[in-house]
Amino acid sequence: LGGPDPLDYVSMYRNLGNPALNVPEHWHYVSFGLSDLYGDNRVHEFTGTDGPSGFGFELTFRLKRETGESAPPTWPAELMQGLARYVFHSENTFCSGDHVSWHSPLDNSESRIQHMLLTEDPQMQPVHTPFGVVTFLQIVGVCTEELHAAQQWNGQGILELLRTVPVAGGPWLITDMRRGETIFEIDPHLQERVDKGIETDGSNLSGVSAKCAWDDLSRPPEDDEDSRSICIGTQPRRLSGKDTEQIRETLRRGLEINSKPVLPPINAQRQNGLNHDRAPSRKDSLESESSAAIIPHELIRTRQLESVHLKFNQESGAIIPLCLRGRLLHGRHFTYKSITGDTAITFVSTGVEGAFATEEHPYAAHGPWLQV
Repeated sequence: LGGPDPLDYVSMYRNLGNPALNVPEHWHYVSFGLSDLYGDNRVHEFTGTDGPSGFGFELTFRLKRETGESAPPTWPAELMQGLARYVFHSENTFCSGDHVSWHSPLDNSESRIQHMLLTEDPQMQPVHTPFGVVTFLQIVGVCTEELHAAQQWNGQGILELLRTVPVAGGPWLITDMRRGETIFEIDPHLQERVDKGIETDGSNLSGVSAKCAWDDLSRPPEDDEDSRSICIGTQPRRLSGKDTEQIRETLRRGLEINSKPVLPPINAQRQNGLNHDRAPSRKDSLESESSAAIIPHELIRTRQLESVHLKFNQESGAIIPLCLRGRLLHGRHFTYKSITGDTAITFVSTGVEGAFATEEHPYAAHGPWLQV
């Protein structure tokens, strides 16, 4: 099933599963077009045979085959095309362990499967092509309670639990849209494992794309030129393209804590189910993490503020307890990146190296980037 261009085609296959591993028969969907199919820069910039091919990945999906079903349903292909459009519009890539907040049954039914996690496809290994390397990321449908557990702990941990429950995915993580119970209802002991993981590890969710804004409630400076370096009302100062890219790179580096990136929730003002926010880097999710610290670029003067007013949409606000318990109490940081502009709000704990907000000056702004 294909769209009007070569960016979002999906092939559909009947997969017989693996009876020896208790893997049932199912439908297997594979996208093509997110990776570089041509190597001539018509769609993707060619980065070399050792680099990523196009965006570096293709999407897959495994759907349980219902008895008597002779042809695969087409809605998974449409879902995958929506995700592909998000990637092309935002240039934000997906990684194993990412989550997608969808807030609607994936097949537009009454199903409890309303969100997605992503992981490596169990059968399709990375491929080295003449135009770069391609990995295959499988979409896994999950319930709201499972999504929240992935946010509060980490996506990889929840995926491992899903693999242990045959009706919730099993070893190949096959989505069953008729599943009526969460893994925690099927096996209450799994909630204890999640709770222990949160207490021990905290959350790997280091930031989200969100509807957010902040106001400086301090007295504005007398220097008009200086005043442009802070947010006034809900309209941030417009930076030059070069400055914006430097701030995005700073955000990306500041969010790099480990190797389990998580896709920001995508919910407000959806077009085909997705926001088209701008990512800090073409090759990294907003929350891609490594060991780099938050080191602000000296683009404009950093200001210490006396008081601030923070504004969040409902889902973003609901994540604040996770930010506090799962991140700050573990000595980490958490960032909200606005989907409508350059605004960013980062909560930091004492000891985060390179942070420009401190215990002495707990509110600090660096252009449209606020730290608390």
